[in-house]
Amino acid sequence: MEKVYIYLENGTFLEASSFGASGTSVGEIVFNTSMTGYQEIATDPSYAGQFITFTATEIGNVGVNADDMESNKVHCKGVLVRNYNDKYSNYRAEDTFSNLLKQNNTIGICDIDTRYLTKMLRDEGAMMMIASTEISDKQKLKEKLQQSPRIEDINYIEQVSTKESYIHKQGAWNCATSSYNKAVMSNKKILVIDFGVKRNILNELVESGLEVEVIPSNFQAKDIIQRYENNEIGGVFLSNGPGDPLTLKKEKEQVEILIKTNIPIFAICLGHQMLSIAHGFDTYKLKFGQHGGNHPVKNENNIVEITAQNHNYNVPDEITKIATVTHQNLFDNTIEGVKYNNKNIFSVQHHPEASPGPHESKYIFAQFANTIKEGK
Repeated sequence: MEKVYIYLENGTFLEASSFGASGTSVGEIVFNTSMTGYQEIATDPSYAGQFITFTATEIGNVGVNADDMESNKVHCKGVLVRNYNDKYSNYRAEDTFSNLLKQNNTIGICDIDTRYLTKMLRDEGAMMMIASTEISDKQKLKEKLQQSPRIEDINYIEQVSTKESYIHKQGAWNCATSSYNKAVMSNKKILVIDFGVKRNILNELVESGLEVEVIPSNFQAKDIIQRYENNEIGGVFLSNGPGDPLTLKKEKEQVEILIKTNIPIFAICLGHQMLSIAHGFDTYKLKFGQHGGNHPVKNENNIVEITAQNHNYNVPDEITKIATVTHQNLFDNTIEGVKYNNKNIFSVQHHPEASPGPHESKYIFAQFANTIKEGK
């Protein structure tokens, strides 16, 4: 393994080992507390522009495979792990995590104290960092980091969104057949606006009985409204995605037009934030975000669900002026889900498809499907 050098914007300088691609990369560092699913996390488009510190100490031990990809590539800037295992033991594994990172030109960092990093991020908040196998000088790393754009300065949606519309024809994973269920074509179609959607979100929408057409993020609201009025579609889904939602000016303008209609809308994560902004309530940045598969959320029926989370931004408490809170995070009491008053629009911050993570929130997809099937 070659050496890799890390510099954080708070002045921390570290040396570690590299198990991924060689090179130099700049991004925001966050930590993820999930105990499983490193492949799904690394291939989640919502992590574009970020380095992921895994609190799970052993990474790589189950390898990687094509079925567990949440998108067509690794989107994060890099991963930081305590111990990396190149020798995997898993009957489904097809390759090593190291090779996946190298194929996607992504830095992998190991032999580093991830507990130290996590405590630092918890106390000081998410911050920008640079990692390099090419530059070992602290001052040069500092200068390059200072010259690089920050994550909030980049529209990562343009990088991760699909360029062409397509029909998603895959349902949920079937353990009995060790394959994904095939889509059953429905006369109830929805449009998924792709801000960086995860495949398992699409799978769950299909599994709920909907026909799913995925469209690029540079959509035109007038075209969607026309298709709804012509009974071609029954609703719209706004997906998860990376970066600061307040940078998405063009997308916000189109969502503002959509919410003035009676089109049923469901949104997750970034989509949830976009709805808040479009209604006039700007999001704010959390200190270190919520990333993991163990977050307790209380729903409107006072039932606690253990959920999967991945976000750095949140909707403000003032949203209650126009919406009813349906879900609340029990770690920090932040808003996790809302239903807009007098509208057929609802959204959640967490990931009900939970891949990886517990599956206690999957019922939300069925709620949306039932809304669509009930018609206008």
